[in-house]
Amino acid sequence: MTATPLTPPQAAETRAARPSILTVDDDPGVSRAVARDLRKQYGEHYRIVRAESGEQALAALREIKLRGEEVAVLLADHRMPQMNGIEFLEAAMDLFPHARRVLLTAYADTDAAIAAINVVDLDHYLLKPWDPPEEKLYPVLDDLLRAWSVTDRQPPRQVKVIGHRWSPRSYEVRDFLARNSVPFRWHALDGADAEAARLLEAAGQDGGKLPVVVTADGDALVQPSDTELAGRVGLTTQPSADFYDLIVVGGGPAGLGAAVYGGSEGLRTVLVERMATGGQAGTSSRIENYLGFPDGVSGGQLTERARRQALKFGVEMLTTRDVVALEARGSARVVRFDDGTELAAHTVLLATGVSYRMLAAPGLDRLAGRGVFYGAATTEAPHCAGQDVYLVGGANSAGQAAMHFAKHASRVVLLVRGASLEQSMSSYLIDQIAGVDNIEVRSHTEVVAGSGEDHLESLTLRDNQTGETTTVPASWLFAFIGAAPRTDWLAGTLARDRHGFVLAGPDLVAEGAAPAGWPLDRAPYHLEASVPGVFVAGDVRAQSVKRVASAVGEGAMAVTLVHRYLEVS
Repeated sequence: MTATPLTPPQAAETRAARPSILTVDDDPGVSRAVARDLRKQYGEHYRIVRAESGEQALAALREIKLRGEEVAVLLADHRMPQMNGIEFLEAAMDLFPHARRVLLTAYADTDAAIAAINVVDLDHYLLKPWDPPEEKLYPVLDDLLRAWSVTDRQPPRQVKVIGHRWSPRSYEVRDFLARNSVPFRWHALDGADAEAARLLEAAGQDGGKLPVVVTADGDALVQPSDTELAGRVGLTTQPSADFYDLIVVGGGPAGLGAAVYGGSEGLRTVLVERMATGGQAGTSSRIENYLGFPDGVSGGQLTERARRQALKFGVEMLTTRDVVALEARGSARVVRFDDGTELAAHTVLLATGVSYRMLAAPGLDRLAGRGVFYGAATTEAPHCAGQDVYLVGGANSAGQAAMHFAKHASRVVLLVRGASLEQSMSSYLIDQIAGVDNIEVRSHTEVVAGSGEDHLESLTLRDNQTGETTTVPASWLFAFIGAAPRTDWLAGTLARDRHGFVLAGPDLVAEGAAPAGWPLDRAPYHLEASVPGVFVAGDVRAQSVKRVASAVGEGAMAVTLVHRYLEVS
């Protein structure tokens, strides 16, 4: 029986406006055959795009994106050189997240195809050959096109933020929205943006209280708190239950890794984050040494994919919830929030990460958010165009930021206290920095003062070898120094080392004996803290390896130990 071609949801007035069906296969013969069958059945209502490599297909998708057109279905061969079908579909998701995804496989590749269902939310896999198409190809595509046609693909209405360029709270709001993947548009009241004044007038404001946030529904929020803002832009702030199997505190790589594995293995899991998922890694402009991403991936992309993955497995994710206390209450483990409310579970995983240390130089404190920033603050990069940017730090985070800001700034100056970058930075980043003309590395140098009225205007730098100081004009300073764990709230509850990092497993045990006050006959599990049922993973754990991959691995390992704990408790 011959299938009836589907008509797109909106009749196209011109052929250029038709949605596309894209097929990619490195075998030219197969590629032509697929395109021929697709054109025969769907060519009247859909534009058929054919490519013979993943890179060629991505280039075509970018052109379609720039034209403002849509892609309905992606069909990719699995066994392609350089970029296989799964890798292509994963990259294509960022351009057209609503497009239906099909993998073309041989019989030997079915295991990979099944695994891809989790990796790229695969909609279907087709075995080669698909003859006759009337039986094996068209019915599948008809169902996918029908599902695509009823999907809401309208771009989300944007939040609007009106504020001053050098206002710390305006920066914090922009950073909060960006890190939580909330689309927004920035309107600077002190710039050439005439729309800023019009929006303020419409909101009944005179600019005396900023920032003003206009939600997608048209409501004006004046100087909103993070919690108020989160609730009005669709983020979840309240748990749906009182009790869980696992509470994950912290949404960095370790917390997200634990959430994904906890949810996928059937644990009732809730992740609690005080600002935004991703942690320090989420602000990284480019991570190039993470397994499985040979071309690199931004921290934001990696975080967003992990967040979507966790949600798919039923994990609840709470934002703007600050945990201030932890208590063992019988068999329950209870966390208390800063508003006095509580949440309980069988187990708790601490993955709160670390924060950058503040610069102690005089004059910088009052300029925080007004030219002085801690971390990448990637939302500020476009505003640095044509100006000098100073970065403090010699580790990978500083190197990644230097590469990112070099695309915008006229010059990036990397200030390093040590003798060279080799002591703390990966060699691939050092090589990249050496190849960028507008990045300058100054070793044996530190910031000893900063000054400015409304915003940073100058920095005083000291050469630690000669003792000489120089003052330079500067409007932008980004600091990436030290790693301070946020664990003061755990004092008296969990054992920590002298720097505040949480001790766990072997670090708690001396010569095979359980730590003092340990109530069980067994020794603590590898990632278990000094209270049974409380685990720790990632940078906040004492003696941890400060890398994204190790944090994700510890998060996954912690879930295995949670299962072991639940089985014997």
